[in-house]
Amino acid sequence: MQADRRTRLSPEQRRAQLVSIGVASLADHPLEALTMEYLSAEAGVSRGLLFHYFVSKKGLHREVVRTARDSMLRATKPSADLPPDDRLRDTLERIVRFVRDHRGTFFSLVRGVASGDTEVRDVVDQARALQAQRVIDVLLELGFTDSDMLRISMRSWVAFVEEILVESALNTEMPSAEIVSFLERSAKAIAASVAPAG
Repeated sequence: MQADRRTRLSPEQRRAQLVSIGVASLADHPLEALTMEYLSAEAGVSRGLLFHYFVSKKGLHREVVRTARDSMLRATKPSADLPPDDRLRDTLERIVRFVRDHRGTFFSLVRGVASGDTEVRDVVDQARALQAQRVIDVLLELGFTDSDMLRISMRSWVAFVEEILVESALNTEMPSAEIVSFLERSAKAIAASVAPAG
């Protein structure tokens, strides 16, 4: 294994390898545990090389969180050709599947960055905003009225979803279909309370 680690890689390949090792570490460790020392030992490279690629521990964390976020967003992207109700369900099914397949990574993203630096939090907040927008788009197609309150409510709903997923998908064996159904009903109920369909 050590011989593999010392294989000469292009700068782009080496950087991608380092980020990949960092993302993989989120499965078992909180983000704060990802240090330059840990990563250099895992990759079999010097700490100096890590500083060359990431400048600081915070820079490393930002790249790892950005990569994990992008992976989650790709995995949870709904099928665009589905009708609105099916697209909402598809999105929620993909989210629950991602959480169940990547429990540690999801937990690290939604819970582990709370005390991190603002740039790392911004990376996670961008994912939350996109997930909220996906749901808002469906609700508008279903005829709900667009409003500031709808948008605020759906951004808050994403935080609610994260808590539900941590408690139900991570800590229990509640069936995925039950979680998806509950989340779907909750989104529509909140939308109905703040922006009734026209």
